Amino acid sequence: MINKIKLTEIQKKARLVVSKNKITLLYGGSRSGKTFFILYLIVFRALMIESRHLIARFRFNHIKQSICFDTMPKIFKMLGIQEQVILNKSDWFYKFPNGSKIWIAGLDDKERTEKILGNEYATIFLNEGSQISYDTFETVLTRLNPPSKMSGKIIIDYNPPSIHHWGYKIFNDRKFPDNRKVPDTDYGSIKMNPKDNLENLSKEYLSTLEMLSESKRKRFIDGDYSLDNGSLWRRGWIKNKDIPESLERVVIGVDPTGTVGGDECGIIAVGMKKGEFFVLDDFSMNGTPAEWSSEVATIYQKWNADLVVAEKNYGGDMVESTIKNALFGINVKLIVSSRSKILRAEPISALYERNLVFHRTNFNELEDEMCMYTPEITISPNRLDAVVFGLTELSTVEISIFDVI
Repeated sequence: MINKIKLTEIQKKARLVVSKNKITLLYGGSRSGKTFFILYLIVFRALMIESRHLIARFRFNHIKQSICFDTMPKIFKMLGIQEQVILNKSDWFYKFPNGSKIWIAGLDDKERTEKILGNEYATIFLNEGSQISYDTFETVLTRLNPPSKMSGKIIIDYNPPSIHHWGYKIFNDRKFPDNRKVPDTDYGSIKMNPKDNLENLSKEYLSTLEMLSESKRKRFIDGDYSLDNGSLWRRGWIKNKDIPESLERVVIGVDPTGTVGGDECGIIAVGMKKGEFFVLDDFSMNGTPAEWSSEVATIYQKWNADLVVAEKNYGGDMVESTIKNALFGINVKLIVSSRSKILRAEPISALYERNLVFHRTNFNELEDEMCMYTPEITISPNRLDAVVFGLTELSTVEISIFDVI
């Protein structure tokens, strides 16, 4: 069975690292074969011994699209078992003929997360771990309990975030966030980049990566961690705080993408009460207009929002109609970004500096964009734009930031 799928040389090396460690990080550039290899490994383990496994990502809709409807069906077909594995779309798990189950979970839903993490697993895979908090990672550690004939494995993958992420501290600095030393006998990692997977990539995809800004090329091609070298935000300004009851207003900031497969669409929920502002949620995603507008509708309903503020620069009136088609009665306001990114973001960074903005939890990718943004970056930081749109709408900043249509 293991020989039915041909592994690349870097995937073979990754297999050795995983075999030697209970907890392994696979990091590096985009489309380097990380996720495919990990899923293949989990399927193989499920086929060998009756066991339970977990594949988790921060946002359930994202893991459903990228794994359930894309990568997993390809693996099952390559192994010739597509007719033997059943996907339960009610509780979202794969059931194998030998009784093994692979559960699919999003960690953004507290009730479902508690249910999923009430079980124990032989393998736990944290997909796109850059979006997952250290607190969640610690909870996941307690859920590893394989059957007697199988070793337990926790595997993480991501495109490297900033050096402030817990993954960098553990696997590179070899220290836990509380400064305990990481054991020398565990916590292995391996870097995997697109150049290691050229046989499975198209020239068009590679040329798309080459068109990215310098900072994103470092992350998605070279697989390098980023430093905080931005000119607007400091990590110390970003603080967490519980959300008060009965927010006065909730706004969804949306920065539509100009492409389907490139930049993400920034989708951020923000709220306010008594002069304080709160970042509530991050639903940013890659996808078609129908897909990202569905996410806008979901976050709008989840937070009982009053308004969607969306940039008109990409798509014109299509942006408004796409969002309104996703949810009847949704309130949409279109804006045109008439000033430079620095000028429109400066008043919002000032609110952070004055301790007037708080994050409900750690939004790692948003916070990385905020702290790493410099004017020289030509590719739009979509999450940053979305939070600026939303907080500008809520705040009483007097500077004229937008020409509103």
